[in-house]
Amino acid sequence: MESSRWTDDLGDKPSNFYSIKPTAACYGLCGQCICHHLGNQKLIIQYIFLLHFSRVTYLYSLQPNSKVTKDNLVLVSAGRWIYAVSSIDGSISWEKELSLDGLETKQILQSPENDIVYAVGIARSSKLALYHLSAKTGEVLKDIQESLPGELSGEIVLGSDDVLVALNKARSSLFLIKFNSGRISYNKVHVSDLVQDLSGTFKLQSLSNGVIALQTPSTVSLLKLKDTDGLEVVQRFDQPAALSDALTIAEKDQAFAVVRHVGSQIEFIVKFTSDVSSEIIREKVNIDQHRGNVEKVFLNSYIRTDKSHGFRALVVMEDHSLLLIQQGKVVWSREDGLASIVDVTTSELPVEKDGVSVADVEHNLFEWLKGHMLKLKGTLMLANADEVAAIQALRLKSSEKNKMTRDHNGFRKLLIVLTKAGKVIALHTGDGRIIWSNLLPSLRASRFGVMPSALRIYQWQVPHHSVMRENPSVLVVGKSGAESSAPGVFSILDSYSGEELNAMKLDHSVVQIIPLTLKDLSEQRLHLIVDSNSNAHLYPKSPDALDVFLHEMPNLYFYSVDILANVIRGYSLQKSCDIEGDEYCFSTKELWSIIFPSDSERIAISETRKMNEVVHTQAKTIGDHDVMYKYLSKNLVFVATVSPKAAGDIGSALPEEASLVAYLIDAVTGRILHRVTHHGAQGPIHAVLSENWVVYHYFNLRAHRFEMAVIEIYDQSRADNKDVMKLILGKHNLSAPITSYAGPEVVVKSQSYFFTHSVKAMAVTQTAKGITSKQLLIGTISDQVLALDKRYLDPRRSANPTQQEKEEGIIPLTDSLPIIPQSFVTHSHQVEALRGIVSIPAKLESTTLVFTYGVDLFYTQLAPSRTYDSLTDEFSYALLLITIAVLVAAIIVTWIWSKKKELRDKWR
Repeated sequence: MESSRWTDDLGDKPSNFYSIKPTAACYGLCGQCICHHLGNQKLIIQYIFLLHFSRVTYLYSLQPNSKVTKDNLVLVSAGRWIYAVSSIDGSISWEKELSLDGLETKQILQSPENDIVYAVGIARSSKLALYHLSAKTGEVLKDIQESLPGELSGEIVLGSDDVLVALNKARSSLFLIKFNSGRISYNKVHVSDLVQDLSGTFKLQSLSNGVIALQTPSTVSLLKLKDTDGLEVVQRFDQPAALSDALTIAEKDQAFAVVRHVGSQIEFIVKFTSDVSSEIIREKVNIDQHRGNVEKVFLNSYIRTDKSHGFRALVVMEDHSLLLIQQGKVVWSREDGLASIVDVTTSELPVEKDGVSVADVEHNLFEWLKGHMLKLKGTLMLANADEVAAIQALRLKSSEKNKMTRDHNGFRKLLIVLTKAGKVIALHTGDGRIIWSNLLPSLRASRFGVMPSALRIYQWQVPHHSVMRENPSVLVVGKSGAESSAPGVFSILDSYSGEELNAMKLDHSVVQIIPLTLKDLSEQRLHLIVDSNSNAHLYPKSPDALDVFLHEMPNLYFYSVDILANVIRGYSLQKSCDIEGDEYCFSTKELWSIIFPSDSERIAISETRKMNEVVHTQAKTIGDHDVMYKYLSKNLVFVATVSPKAAGDIGSALPEEASLVAYLIDAVTGRILHRVTHHGAQGPIHAVLSENWVVYHYFNLRAHRFEMAVIEIYDQSRADNKDVMKLILGKHNLSAPITSYAGPEVVVKSQSYFFTHSVKAMAVTQTAKGITSKQLLIGTISDQVLALDKRYLDPRRSANPTQQEKEEGIIPLTDSLPIIPQSFVTHSHQVEALRGIVSIPAKLESTTLVFTYGVDLFYTQLAPSRTYDSLTDEFSYALLLITIAVLVAAIIVTWIWSKKKELRDKWR
C-alpha cells in the first residue's frame, strides 16, 4: 500500500477570513448561516445552532446594555419557540413558546433604550404579531396582533429601527409596517410604482439606515425609506448583481458592497448606507468566465497605513467557487464546488506521440536552457520570488507523474467529476491539479425559481487510440427542474479540453439512466433513459446505434426500485412506443414485481454489481481440492429492508421491534434466490456487491454494536464438472449458456461479525483482470478509509480450522473484525464529510487507484496483494547493476583461472 499521492483539504484557511470549511458546510444547510462578522466565536455559534436546533428560522446576537457583563446572548427562533443561548458556553439561558398558533417568527429586534426584545412573526399568512419580551428572563411583557389586508409571502426585512417591510403573497405590493408605543400601523406600496419593467421573481434584502435592496435575476434596485409614507428608488443596476450585508464602519455608519457582471469582468462597488448615491470604491476585476453569476458577497474591512478604511470582498460564484477581491485583483480563488461532488468518472490521457517535429525540438531546447539557467540562479540564491515559483513549476512539469500523456502502467488518468452546481472539473491524478473546468449552460441554476439539477456523468465515447483520432468524451445527464416529470438535459464534453460538443434539452423526463455495454460503429456507448411514463429512449440517436440495440434487445432487461411505494419491478423492452414517429423510443413491459408489506418491511437499500467489473475465474478451489463454482450472474440484485419502526436513527426502536431482511433477487425473473432475517437489527445500511458475494453493514440493537455480514452464493448446477473424464470427453457444461429462467440450484454460505466503526460509504477494489485479492474500502465515521481484506469476511471461517483450511489460507474465526492501524488508506488524513469512494483499475494488475471525496478530496494507489508484478519505488537499481557487474567479473576471472589450470595440467 503506497502513501497518498495528493489531498485537497478544502479546510485550509486564508489569514484574513475565518474557516472556509465551516462556511462550505453551512452554505449547504442554510443561506443565512455564514456570519456577517468573520469572528471565530460567532461563526462557531451559528454553525452549532444549525446542527442542534431543528427548523432554525432566525438568529440574532443580543448586545447587553450593561457594560459589566461580557456574555452576549444569542437569540434563536424556530417556529413559535425562542431560545436565548449564552455565547460563552452555549448553555440555554431561557426559552419561550409564543402563544399564537401557526406563528413563524421572522424578525427579532432589541430596544436601544431598555432590556426589551421585540419578536415579530406571521400567523396564517395574514396576521402580524408583535411580542415584547424581557431580555433577561424571556417573559412576555406585551403582545399585539394585527390583521393585514391580503396574505403575506412570509418575506419580511427590517427597514429601520421601528419599520418592517413585508412582501404580499402575490408579490406585487410591499407593506411598510411601523410599530411604536405598543401599536402597529402599516402602509401599502405597489412594486410597479417603484420599479418599472419589473419581470420575474424578486426578493428583499435589508441594508440598514432605511436602505432596502429589491433583487431580481437580472436587476438590483436600491430603495430608501421615506419615513412611513413610502419608498423611493435611489439607484438601479441593470446587470445581474449580488449585495453584501451591511458592515459597521463607524458608530452610525455602515458600508455594503455590490458585485455585478460587466461584460467579461465583474465590478466591485462599495457604498455607505448614509449616502447611497456616492461610491467609496469602484473596481473592475477580470475573472474566469466558467464561474457563472455572482451568488453571494461578504464584505470585510481593514485599516490602511494612512488610517483610512480599505475593503475586500469574499465572493461566492454560481459554481460554488470562492474569490477574494482586493484592490482590483483576485488575491486567491478556490474551487469549493469540489466539496459537493455528485458523480465521478475517468478518462485515459492521450498517447504520447512517437514523432517529434523540428519546432518541438527547438522549443524543448530553449525550455531546457531556460530551466537550467533558473536552477543555477536558484542554487546561487540569486532568484527572486517569481523565479523561485517558476523553478517549482518547472519541477512539477518535468515530473514523470504529472505528464499529460498516458503511462504504460495506467497510473496517469483524468478524474472527471460532476458537482452539484452543474460544473464539470477534470483533475490530474498525478498531483490533483485542475486541467479544465466547465460550468454547463444547460445546468446553470437560476438564483430565483426552478433550479436544474445535475444527476450523473458517464463515459460517452472511448475511441481506440490505434484506430480513431477522436478525443474521448463524457456524457452529463441532468434535469431542468426538481419534479420527477421535469424534462431531461444532455451535455457531451470533450474529455481532454472540456469543450461542450453537444447540448440538448430532452422532450421527456429522466427517471432512470441505464448505461449499456453496447457500442455503435463510432464507439459511442449506448444509454437507455427511462421517463416517468415508463418509456425507454435510446441514445445516441443514430442508425448504427439502433441496429446494434435491436439485435440485442431480446436479451435486455432492467428493474426499478420504488422506495416510496415499497416495490421492486422488472421490465423487458417492446418495439412499439406511444410516441409516433420516434423509432428510438421503446415501451416497457412489466414482467414481475415484488411488493413488500409496508406494515412489516420498508426498502432501505439496493445494490448490484459494477458494470465494468472483471472476474478472473468462475471457480474456487477449497482446501480438500474440491471445486465450488461461483454464481456470477450480472442480474443479481441485493435488497435490504427494515421494519418501519427501525427505519429511523439508531435507538428509535426496541430490539423486539427491529429487524433487517436481506434478499438476493434475480432481476430477470424476480426469483428470490436467498433471504435472511437479522432480528434486533436496524440501519443505516451500507452494502457492496461483487462477483458472487455481498457484504453489508448494520447496527445490532441487542449487542449494542455494529455488525458486518457476508453472503456468498455458489452455483450447484455445475457440480458435475468436477469429473475429469467428463472434461476429457467434452461432456461438461462449462460452455453451456446460463439463463435466469432455468431455475439455478444455488448454495449460500453466510456469516456475520462485529465491527467497531460506523460506516459512511463502502466500495470494493477493482483491478484490470480481477486476479488480485479483493479488499473492502470502508469510509468510517472518523472520515478515514479502511482497507479490509476480504479474507476476514470469509463465511467459511471457523474457530478451529483444519490443516487443509489453514493451507487454503482461511483465518481462524473471531467474533469481531480486526482494525489494523496500518490498513487505513488515508493514514493520518481525514476526508471531511466523506461521501463516496471510487476504485479505478490501473493497467498494472496488482494496483488499483482509489479516489475519495467529501468536503475534502483524497487520492492514492493501493496494492491489495502487494506489487507482485512490478518493482517498487524503493528498489535499488544501482545495487542490481553492481551485482550484475560483480557476477560478470567473477565469471571472467573464473574462466581465466580455469584456462590457466587447464594449461598447467597439460604441461605436467
